[in-house]
Amino acid sequence: MITALLALAWTAAGLAALAALMTAFNLLTWPRGRQQVRHPGRVSVLVPARNEEASIGACVDALLAQEHPLHEVLVLDDGSTDRTAEILAARASDPRLRVLTGDGLPDGWVGKPHACHVLGHEATGDLLLFVDADVTLDSAAVGRIAALLDRHRADLLTAVPGQVTGSWMEHLILPLLHLTYTAWLPLVLIHLTQDPRFLAANGQILAVRADAYRAIGGFEAVKNEVVDDMAFCGAAKRAGKRVLFADGSTLARCRMYASPGEVWRGFSKNLYEGLGESPLRLLAVGSVYFLAFIAPFLLLPLALAVPLLAVPALVGVGLNVVTRVALAVRFGHHPLGVLGHPIAVVLLLGIALNSWRWARRGQLEWAGRTYAARSARGA
Repeated sequence: MITALLALAWTAAGLAALAALMTAFNLLTWPRGRQQVRHPGRVSVLVPARNEEASIGACVDALLAQEHPLHEVLVLDDGSTDRTAEILAARASDPRLRVLTGDGLPDGWVGKPHACHVLGHEATGDLLLFVDADVTLDSAAVGRIAALLDRHRADLLTAVPGQVTGSWMEHLILPLLHLTYTAWLPLVLIHLTQDPRFLAANGQILAVRADAYRAIGGFEAVKNEVVDDMAFCGAAKRAGKRVLFADGSTLARCRMYASPGEVWRGFSKNLYEGLGESPLRLLAVGSVYFLAFIAPFLLLPLALAVPLLAVPALVGVGLNVVTRVALAVRFGHHPLGVLGHPIAVVLLLGIALNSWRWARRGQLEWAGRTYAARSARGA
C-alpha cells in the first residue's frame, strides 16, 4: 500500500514538474502583440452578435477607435431579441460600420460558424479580423495583429484576450484556460509545424488573410462544429496555411461569462467536443489533471501518517503554487484562482463530466439554440 502511494506521489510530482517547466517555457516564448505595423491592404473587422446588449456597444466603440485604419466594420445581428439592434443603430453614423441582419439558421449549421460565414461572404477586405461581441480591443490592437502576422509569416492568427472575471466561479475557472494552454504543449510548435496535432486556438480573436480564408473554404468548412475555432485552425493547417497562436493579453480584454451558471453551461457545451467526443481521451486528460493538480494537495496531509510521502507531496504542491503564481502575475488572475487552485480543477473535472453527459443526451444548449451531439451532426 505504501509503495503504491509513494509511486502515485512521485508520478503526481513529476506531472506537476512537467506542467511547471512547460508553462515557464511558454511564458518566455509565447508570441505577444507589442509592436505595430500598418497592414498594406484593407482590413475588415467582422463581429457576430446574438443578444449581446451588455457588451456590443463597448466592442464596436473600441473598433471604431482603432489607431490602424479600418476599411469596414461589419456586425451581424443574428436574431437578437434584446437591445443589440438598438445599440448598433445608435452608432450608424460612422460610415465604416455596416449592420447585417441574420435571416435564420440553415439546417446543418451551428450558429457562430454560420454568422461568421455570412460576414466573411460580405467582407471586401484583404485581412479579415473576426472578433467576438464580448471582446474589447485595445486601440493599438489591429496594428499589433498586423505586426504578429508579418513577423511570423502567418496566414492566420488566433489569440487569447485578457480575461475579465467577476463572480467566484469565473475567478476559479477562467484562469484554467491559461493553465491548459501553457502546461502541456510547446506553443511555438503551433506555428513552426503544419501538423494539425500541434494546435491550440481561441476564436475570440481570429485574423485570417482573405486568400487563405478562401483556400480553407471559409467557415463553411466547419459549419457543424461547436468548437469552431479549433476546427477552423485545424482546417487551415491541413490546407497548408501557417497558424499563429498568440498571447492576446496586450490586444484585448473579454468577459466571456458573467455568472457561475454561464461558466458551467459555456464550458459544458464544448469541453467534451474539444476532446473529440472520446471517452478514453476524457478519462486520460481527467486522470492527468487529477494527478498533476489535485493529488499533491490530497497527499500532503497523508504525509503526517506516512512520512515518505512528504517530499513528493511538498514538491507537487510547491510546483503547483509556483505555476499558478507565475500565471497570475503574467495575466492578472484574481488571487482566489491561485488560493483555490485544487478546488478549481475539481470543478473543471465536474464540468467535463457534465459536458460528456450533455453529449450523451444529444442536446447541447447555447445562446437559445439546441444542437445534437457532434457525431449526430456529422461533424
